[in-house]
Amino acid sequence: MHVVIRKYTTSSDVIEETRRNLDQLEETMRAIPGFVAYYFIETDDGLATVTVTEDEAGTGESMGLAANWIEQRTPNHSPGAPEVTEGHTIISAMR
Repeated sequence: MHVVIRKYTTSSDVIEETRRNLDQLEETMRAIPGFVAYYFIETDDGLATVTVTEDEAGTGESMGLAANWIEQRTPNHSPGAPEVTEGHTIISAMR
């Protein structure tokens, strides 16, 4: 599996604006080829997302979809470019 973590330093306005459309965001991310999991995390200084897909092509597509989704739904409070970390999963442990 391949994972991409995006960290946005942003205001609470972006989070509130995004919160109204989370169902649409979930639907968008689930449509990614090879989708495994998606997490939207509110942090002390903004937000972070974690996307897990079967391969790098899926996370590559997710980055474009996420950027487009954010641009369209938070036009008044753009969070700017995220700090991106990505890589291949070595171990996956779940409850």
